[in-house]
Amino acid sequence: MALTLAEKILQAHIVKEACPHTEFTPGTPIQRGADIAIRIDQTLTQDATGTMTYLQFETIGIPRVKTELSVSYIDHNTLQTDFRNMDDHRYLQSIAAKYGLWFSRCGNGICHQVHLERFGKPGKTLLGSDSHTPTGGGIGMIAIGAGGLDVAVAMGGGAFHLAMPKIYGVKLTGSLRKGVGAKDVILEVLRRETVKGGVGAIYEYFGSGAESLTVPQRATITNMGAELGATCSIFPSDATTKAFLEAMGRGAEWSQQQADQGAEYDKLIEIDLSVLKPLAARPHSPDAVAEIASEAGTPVTQVCIGSCTNSSLDDLAAVAAIVRGKRISPGVEAGIAPGSRTTLLMAEKAGILGDLIRAGFRILESACGPCIGMGFAPNTEGVSLRTFNRNFKGRSGTADAKVYLVSPETAAAAAITGVITDATTLDYSDPCLTEKGRQSLLDGGLCGLTQADIMGAATDDSMLIAPLDQQEAQAVEIVRGPNIKPCPASPAFQPSLTLPVLLKAADNVSTDDIMPAGTKVLPFRSNIPEISKFTFERIDENFYAKAEKNGFAGCVVVGGENYGQGSSREHAALGPMYLGVRVVLVKSFARIHQANLINYGIIPITFADPADYDTIQEGDTLEVTNLAAAIENGEEFSIKVTGQSGTRTITGKNTMAQRSRDIIKTGGLAAYTRAGGQ
Repeated sequence: MALTLAEKILQAHIVKEACPHTEFTPGTPIQRGADIAIRIDQTLTQDATGTMTYLQFETIGIPRVKTELSVSYIDHNTLQTDFRNMDDHRYLQSIAAKYGLWFSRCGNGICHQVHLERFGKPGKTLLGSDSHTPTGGGIGMIAIGAGGLDVAVAMGGGAFHLAMPKIYGVKLTGSLRKGVGAKDVILEVLRRETVKGGVGAIYEYFGSGAESLTVPQRATITNMGAELGATCSIFPSDATTKAFLEAMGRGAEWSQQQADQGAEYDKLIEIDLSVLKPLAARPHSPDAVAEIASEAGTPVTQVCIGSCTNSSLDDLAAVAAIVRGKRISPGVEAGIAPGSRTTLLMAEKAGILGDLIRAGFRILESACGPCIGMGFAPNTEGVSLRTFNRNFKGRSGTADAKVYLVSPETAAAAAITGVITDATTLDYSDPCLTEKGRQSLLDGGLCGLTQADIMGAATDDSMLIAPLDQQEAQAVEIVRGPNIKPCPASPAFQPSLTLPVLLKAADNVSTDDIMPAGTKVLPFRSNIPEISKFTFERIDENFYAKAEKNGFAGCVVVGGENYGQGSSREHAALGPMYLGVRVVLVKSFARIHQANLINYGIIPITFADPADYDTIQEGDTLEVTNLAAAIENGEEFSIKVTGQSGTRTITGKNTMAQRSRDIIKTGGLAAYTRAGGQ
């Protein structure tokens, strides 16, 4: 039978012994929703999640990573205002040396951009402790974001478990016009699908329009598939992919990857790139999408171009084409954060960097920076246009800022005009635009950038530290600063629970709402007792005090739809677990967050009847009367609710597969793994 590309790669990586109760027939579609386990070829971590990941890996007791390749990146906590962040970096470097990982030094760039350039391989699987790991789908990988504990298990040779996703096909035709970017493609998908439309699905792009896109453009689209709630997104690996890898000095690592002819999709979306208009995600959600024309004329105070979504050489070239010979508007502060040191070197060779500096852009560090609230925050009530992937309220570091997500072309247009502007209305020459679409600067011959220039920058790995051999690694001592604390153990399973509701939250609660990022909080990522004090502070600033008054003795959190959307940060499960959260009862979960809750022994339950959400209030007491049987047999949960309106019983859906229930019963994934679980 004809298979989609995603199905072909997943089937090639199935670990049958890890799912003995699920039947697989090679060459035929896997039943949607079936529990599958896949072999992971590569892993990546970044420093905001990596410290906890490796603390957990150490407890597994394996002397060396078992993947084909694992990389530890420094790109999040690069603002070193005291000892904490640099102590974490020294710990991560010593861990990499000890256990056989590559180490990407601070300043080398954003993990997803660097991995695309230096390590990603078509047809391989990649698991990363960052929700935007699906960027790797731009070169034909199955690249999935997950919690750090899942990544630690994968580094130890364990399979990664997930429910077989649906496969949504996105057929692209035509080619992008001048002033329209790849960001507009994914914003159009978000406009149609919403931030919860992709939960339990993989988006697979194909068609003549897909062929017209460069690899960096494809990576922009797969990167922001995370905002759909998707498991991952993927493009075929074709001649364009081959040219990209050859430019990176890695042509031998290319392989063709494509769907079988006649492959069928669970849903088909069609987009004609030639009629696509510039779009923006308005404050404060990635799916609040509107045409730029409807926002045109809105005064702008800040523009920021970068992040793992739009910081490639091609992105910077698109900006330079618009601002060349012009000046940033007096009312605008503008910054550029190149995605990698390689990109920065090539931009300098091509003259792009000089164009940006002369126009008045501040050149920021090649790091995540403003995207996670680490510097370059907007002014009070400022309007900030960013080429990033998330615009949750307060994420920028300014609580009342109005953040729009836009393409580099739209951001550049606003930077020079001072207002939101449709870039297609500007008169400028784009040197990379051809009759077939946008041509990558990596193809050479554009902007004076030669193949020798590209190869020299692309193969300069002086900021990457290769793994030591096993004998040398044995002598390495792990460096631990005073802020690095052991990961707290998950709670032991209790066959019965009677708990108070300490928090009732609304729809679309993000991991930023549960555990904020930013300069104040991120330095405590390796110290759960300290970082837990910020848990839920954006929803209820008194939550920690309430949990403390409750003696950290156990409680329930109630939420609405798409609970836990956003990043893969397992701290959004670790913090609540440390404060005593034992059950989270919601209308629906985001995939990664639900997995993280299970990994730390927190029981995820969804309302069988969403209307029951309205009947529960903070202060009510919930008793799961059949907890042991539900975990043992997969039964629905019977929940007795006692509150001011009396006592009643509601039903909770049990969406956990057998392995997830076994993890809960064992006391979390770390305990399950140590006990020999797969």
